[in-house]
Amino acid sequence: MMEIKKYELPKLSYDYGDLAPHISEEQLKLHHTKHHQAYVNGANEILDKLDKARKENSDIDIKATLKALSFNIGGHILHSLFWKNLSPSGKGGGGAPSGKISDAIKDEFGSFDRFRKEFTQAAMTAEGSGWAALAFCKKTGRPIIMQIEKHNTNVYPTSKILLVIDVWEHAYYLDYKNERAKFIDAFWNIVDWKEANKRLEEAMK
Repeated sequence: MMEIKKYELPKLSYDYGDLAPHISEEQLKLHHTKHHQAYVNGANEILDKLDKARKENSDIDIKATLKALSFNIGGHILHSLFWKNLSPSGKGGGGAPSGKISDAIKDEFGSFDRFRKEFTQAAMTAEGSGWAALAFCKKTGRPIIMQIEKHNTNVYPTSKILLVIDVWEHAYYLDYKNERAKFIDAFWNIVDWKEANKRLEEAMK
């Protein structure tokens, strides 16, 4: 029988205070240990519920259960990508990209400034709680921007995510209150372009 594993909260590659002043220690710790942990717990609990129902041959609301599972797994995966997309300013975070991802952005958007403008607008206008992401479409060989609602709506299937920003209010409300624009502007100071470039190279193989 295949070993059953659980989703786990990933460890960060930096300390909670390392992204300040762009993301405070209190904000990052709350986001990681409370909000992300909730999606991990939610996904594991739903899988346990499914296992129990199958073992007992009992009925469950499949539509509602799978919708909730998608929401929690999506939240876990996107947050896991988000943490790796961040790096302290002066230690790899911020600035303009280089390497293949720089070339891909310039080919697709004309310039980094144009990409940054479109990506920022996608993050600003995500309805309610959501995400903006830069993905790579293997079919066309193009980097494309995704505007993801909640954690699991408007996703381009099979497109590999290269860069993602969380614009749920829980990502920034302690530091920026309801001023999403200020948080997005701060995000550009801590983007880890090496990680984004690594993901693109993997996607292009």
